[in-house]
Amino acid sequence: TITMNTNVFSLIKLPQKAKYASVLLALIAAVPGANAQNKLVSVSGKTFNDANKNGKFDPWEDSRLSVDQKIEIVIKAMTNEEKVDLLIGTGMPGIEVLTGPVGDSKQGLVPGAAGGTAELHRFGIPATVVADGPAGLRIAPRKENDKNTYYATAFPVGTALASTWNKDLLYQVGKALGNEVKEYGVDVLLAPGLNIQRNPLNGRNFEYYSEDPLISGKIAASIVNGIQSQGVGTSIKHFAANNEETNRLTIDVHVSERALRELYLKGFEIAVKEAQPWTVMSSYNLVNGQYTSASKDLLTQILRNEWGFKGIVMTDWFGGFPGFESIQKGKISDVVKQMTAGNDLIMPGIPAQKKALLEALNSGKLAQEVVNINLKRILAYVFRTPTYHKYQYSNQPTLTKNAEITRNAAAEGMVLLKNENNTLPFANKQKEISLFGVTSYAWITGGTGSGSVNNKHTVSLLEGLNSAGYKLDQELVNLYQPFAEKQVAAEMESRKSKGILALPGKLSEMKMDDAFFAKKAETSEIAFVTLGRNSGEGGDRVVDNDFNLAKEEIEMLHEISKAFHARGKKVVAILNIGGVIETASWKDEVDAILLAWQPGQEGGHSVADVIAGKVNPSGKLTMTFPLKYSDTPSAKNFPGVPAENPKDVTYEEGVYVGYRYFNTFNVKPSYEFGYGLSYTNFEYADLKLSAKTFKEKITASITIKNTGKVAGKEIVQLYLSAPHQNIDKPVSELKAFAKTKLLNPGESETIVLTLEPKDLASFIERRAAWIAEAGIYNVKIGSSSLNPKQSEKFLLEKQLEVEKVNKILPLTTPFKDLKNNK
Repeated sequence: TITMNTNVFSLIKLPQKAKYASVLLALIAAVPGANAQNKLVSVSGKTFNDANKNGKFDPWEDSRLSVDQKIEIVIKAMTNEEKVDLLIGTGMPGIEVLTGPVGDSKQGLVPGAAGGTAELHRFGIPATVVADGPAGLRIAPRKENDKNTYYATAFPVGTALASTWNKDLLYQVGKALGNEVKEYGVDVLLAPGLNIQRNPLNGRNFEYYSEDPLISGKIAASIVNGIQSQGVGTSIKHFAANNEETNRLTIDVHVSERALRELYLKGFEIAVKEAQPWTVMSSYNLVNGQYTSASKDLLTQILRNEWGFKGIVMTDWFGGFPGFESIQKGKISDVVKQMTAGNDLIMPGIPAQKKALLEALNSGKLAQEVVNINLKRILAYVFRTPTYHKYQYSNQPTLTKNAEITRNAAAEGMVLLKNENNTLPFANKQKEISLFGVTSYAWITGGTGSGSVNNKHTVSLLEGLNSAGYKLDQELVNLYQPFAEKQVAAEMESRKSKGILALPGKLSEMKMDDAFFAKKAETSEIAFVTLGRNSGEGGDRVVDNDFNLAKEEIEMLHEISKAFHARGKKVVAILNIGGVIETASWKDEVDAILLAWQPGQEGGHSVADVIAGKVNPSGKLTMTFPLKYSDTPSAKNFPGVPAENPKDVTYEEGVYVGYRYFNTFNVKPSYEFGYGLSYTNFEYADLKLSAKTFKEKITASITIKNTGKVAGKEIVQLYLSAPHQNIDKPVSELKAFAKTKLLNPGESETIVLTLEPKDLASFIERRAAWIAEAGIYNVKIGSSSLNPKQSEKFLLEKQLEVEKVNKILPLTTPFKDLKNNK
């Protein structure tokens, strides 16, 4: 209603068509400023005098209107065409053959960005930009007709970051990431990824954090909070049960509701509740017969109704399609189902989807009420962005400072797997080092695909050791450098034609004979041998020559160790890898093993810092290293059936993933979950529980003392063993963790960890509830999942129903989860 002077001009029962609704704004704007003091606007049942100081009604600048009220005005005024424009991404630069011409957007200012949302000029709604990725911002380093460079920092991969177990440190990593996102003009970083590492062959495990949802959720929350502290957004991904790359667009995951809720959703729940990411990205796969991007159970019932998520959901790029080739055949995702499910934004956006969405909206097949809810969330997102607030980004992030942060984070995430007779640190820089392994010279910063980063320079191990002042065998350097450069050049050339989804190849090792190894052992004090592995988005790893070492690698390790040990000298293996490999068959050949992961652009410096003892390694495994691949509980059904072209995969292991399986079924690992050595020793003492009987919560305090000779940090892990008379349970589960400060020799710190009611509970499907069984609970605190140092017990007097929920995603193909029958 608009009131002008004493005359009332009313628009009553205006037909709910957007083209008429837009008349309202036009009439308001047309009222002369002279009448402004008497002109009223009704929004959400409240009436406002609409005049601003210029006598015009501008909802964006009117401080009396809430964001929700402004959004209501815009949505009422939008045409169906404008609505659809905002619900569909603007395309993806570089693959216009699939998406059609990229629309007018801010992407032109940020080349290499993955996509964005549309501009609606008449409402003052700007285009926004989203960009990959989990290990650093992925944008193009150069622009046409521009001499400047736009390099980003390559941070350590997810496995390396998680291995720090240091939430405060990772908040700082997040801040550094957010700084680059904001200063390069991007609004949302499509990260982090926190899918569960169900199987070690998942080609994208390097992006993810753990086989355990508590680690995954807490690490993600820390990074999200750090990134978003800079005023930019994140998109946690891939929601949910996206645990393999083989046929990822079409694979149907069959998983029980218990396993889904306890493992594959739990990390997302923690991240949503503790960090409220701006966006969530739905995954490619189906779960129990439904595409996740079209699952109301996942996107509305769980994510929003149960967890209280406030942001937008976007598809993964081309999510909901039955394969990329289907686009050429005119097949598209079910856009109506996606919108109705609560998937607000369809990315990257193709013309066929836009056409189908508009037709559905015009015909009434897609309800205006549904679309308006989606639009409300998208507009709320736009209002938060730096672009909307006209932030003048500098294109000059703090790259030097961020390089230092990545160097420190990488060093803290390194895991010392073996250290016989204090082989490390090796601080004598006057003694010569023989540096073997092609990867020592062709260092792997991170994985490929959307998780890659266009950084300016990667510090190889060769460069890191040289910079640290170590004396290297120059003959080896002169042999390896041109050999490595030639192989890398060939590898890069082979990837060119395949674009972003080109999978990395494996570099060959140089052939050397026994006499050569013997000569090096004569002149060098120690041998460092780097073993490298890479993988990427779009394909999974394989067992032979990937998970297992190649024959040439085994022979190289054996011959080097034989030659150096014959002269009483040491051999150190350095693992420049993104995920789990087999270690049991060869670990006895070497004196020390340093798991360096793929540690980002400063990796060579970070390794040198650890080798020299400048940094005491304090990382611990967030996944199990099995003795052999077949020991992995999911090995028998990964990647699915039929094996040559899987359409379905069944998670028969249920909740028994990773250490939950190995520890419960007494399957010996090569290195257990939570494992990692230090250059010092720690004593655990004086474990105390706040009560003997559980009521609303319980705390456990324990004192950690550095009993060694050098400063170090310890990761304190709390595992809970629950009663299992009526509920099948793993023998123990990680329920809390903390990292000490840097403790000097003789120094102590008391750590306090808290258990909440849900930490005691399991999800019981027949009751659709989280239930804690009555009985005795055993708290074990230690340095790994198999090394408890102290334990105490408490009683839960009565069975506790912690949370009642709605049943979701029923099985389409019934099966029984693995159970512990002991």
